Amino acid sequence: MAVDKDTVAKIAKLARIRVSEEQQAALAGELSNILGWVEQLNELDTEGVAPMTSVVAMTPTLREDKVTDGRCPDKILANAPEPAHGFFTVPKVVE
Repeated sequence: MAVDKDTVAKIAKLARIRVSEEQQAALAGELSNILGWVEQLNELDTEGVAPMTSVVAMTPTLREDKVTDGRCPDKILANAPEPAHGFFTVPKVVE
């Protein structure tokens, strides 16, 4: 897939990146090369290949989910600038 300068300009606008006219031509060539490599990957036969989350075989450490309150409200509120009645206080934002 070939990328032209107009496509680069549109991508730059969507990404809110300023790209000069000279850079657009260079980026168009680079993006075309990248998309060419991706198209080559589509030609690979991946039938029967299990999806991976890492290149190293790992078994995740599992633990039981338990809901707790942290059991240390005093330590947590110690960093609050103005705690009140065991809670954080925040400035009023709606009038």
